Amino acid sequence: MSATIAPPSPPAAAAAAAPSGSSAPRTTGRHPAYRINLSRVQAPGAPPCDHCTPADRYQELFIAVQSQQVFADSKTFVDCAPRGEPEAILAAYRAEHAQPGFDLGAFVLAHFSPPEIANDDYVGTPGLSMAEHIESLWPVLTRRPQEHPERGTALPMAHAYVVPGGRFAELYYWDSYFTMLGLAASGRSELLHGMTENFARLIDAFGFVPNGTRTYYLSRSQPPLFASMAELTALAGGPPVSHYLPQMLKEHAFWMDGLHVLHPGDARRRVMALAGGEVLNRYWDDRDTPREESWREDVETASGADRPSPEVYRDLRAACESGWDFSTRWLRAPDPADEATLQLSQICTTDLVPADLNALLYRMEVSIAKASQAAGDLPTARHFHDLAAHRREAVNRLLWSESEGAYFDYDWKTGTLRSCLTAATVVPLYAGMATDAQAAAVARTVRARLLAPGGLATTECASGQQWDRPNGWAPLQWMAVRGLERYGHKDLALEVRRRWIDTVRAVYQREGKLVEKYALRATERDKPAGGDGGEYPLQDGFGWTNGVVQCWLDPRYDTVAAAQAVYYGPADDSLGEDDPNEELHERPHLHPLQDTAG
Repeated sequence: MSATIAPPSPPAAAAAAAPSGSSAPRTTGRHPAYRINLSRVQAPGAPPCDHCTPADRYQELFIAVQSQQVFADSKTFVDCAPRGEPEAILAAYRAEHAQPGFDLGAFVLAHFSPPEIANDDYVGTPGLSMAEHIESLWPVLTRRPQEHPERGTALPMAHAYVVPGGRFAELYYWDSYFTMLGLAASGRSELLHGMTENFARLIDAFGFVPNGTRTYYLSRSQPPLFASMAELTALAGGPPVSHYLPQMLKEHAFWMDGLHVLHPGDARRRVMALAGGEVLNRYWDDRDTPREESWREDVETASGADRPSPEVYRDLRAACESGWDFSTRWLRAPDPADEATLQLSQICTTDLVPADLNALLYRMEVSIAKASQAAGDLPTARHFHDLAAHRREAVNRLLWSESEGAYFDYDWKTGTLRSCLTAATVVPLYAGMATDAQAAAVARTVRARLLAPGGLATTECASGQQWDRPNGWAPLQWMAVRGLERYGHKDLALEVRRRWIDTVRAVYQREGKLVEKYALRATERDKPAGGDGGEYPLQDGFGWTNGVVQCWLDPRYDTVAAAQAVYYGPADDSLGEDDPNEELHERPHLHPLQDTAG
């Protein structure tokens, strides 16, 4: 195994922040040393919060409730609030459960309060246009700060926020960015700003944004979009992006944690040093136990595996960090095109270097560089400029297939690209890290292989998993359209956008609701419908569908989409040495549609 390579001298600010007596971070061949000014990212003393998960707290009672399916949905029990002290409840269970006639369901209902779904009986007003219906839903999906249920799993929020809907009654990370696009289009800048503040507080408290605001989500994150939220907030009249620079730096440190101990060929948590010294990232989860909100399902999945269950649990959890839970994208199967060979127990998420994650981290690094430049911190700006440049070079060399004209996930264990084409190929365009030639090739591939009558297909593979064909999802439509627009492929972008809006509108006109995902029509004659597959019934509401559609329905969108170039420049000049006074990070208030952060 190769020895690590001593890093170049760090910027003065970062060097000053190193603890006394500590050695400088090590790095691998191609990648600059990862450095960060720790004085800029210290949490300002978040209030204490009880972070025990239900499995930690209730032990064998938790296992009994989930394995015996006291509730039809595994998520219900972990969202319950105890009526008394958890220690006393567990002691009572231990004393009573072996007695004749013990009724577990009655015990649970006596000692726990089931979660209430606010506005569960809401019925939309008949006759509203789709845009009017979305406007009417914002108050329905908005939650106000409330007393944190003692010993429950909900994390307290300081500001109002919008939930996705249905069983998802808490704040979720990557969902929220796409919801916030709609809030911007609707002029709800105060609510948008408050949500960004909530995420900033989560980073202050935990060092990262958790998957969602429940204690059982605190072992993983989701696709990193906080920097994009900060940009969107600034464009909606909030503080400049540099205001959130401490949190952006801290989140980046979370994703890169462990880099300083890596040698080529190693991985630690979410970061890996590939054999050639390239440093890229993967999805991960710090626990290797069944997900508490899907405990029974995970145990059943692992029972069919030919490897240790903790490995399966970790890969299932890591797929949840990706947001794509679940997809053939994460499965190690002999033939990804053959549905019969695809078993969830074959999941191998942590073996893969995802194209979309590394594109979003590139975008984060560019945002940090620009915000640092705007704040006058040129050493940090140059450092993150270099980090982004190295990541772009590695992704475009290792994750790009010239023959397929697309980006694919990279299996770092085998040193090969994955074979199943997915919509993640558009995210490097969205992030601005593709060359013009690569973007043109992706556009051709998307049109030939992923464009369906109802919008952009998630993958080419049909598996029964919800992040596969035939389902389409709002965030992927958004990133495809914005990425294609960024590189001048406006006709294809308009076609994806039009087909998606038509799909959502058709279901709304027939059923009066917007849903989490949609089954894309295979032919023009097919009827649009809500999507299928996954571990839970189709959810309506629905935050990110509302947000993306509302942004595209705004009549200002067509006239201002090209404004992105004003702020970011051509794709290959994303890291240019612009005058910081010309950066969007310090610009005066503009309507958010003049650039929705990409």
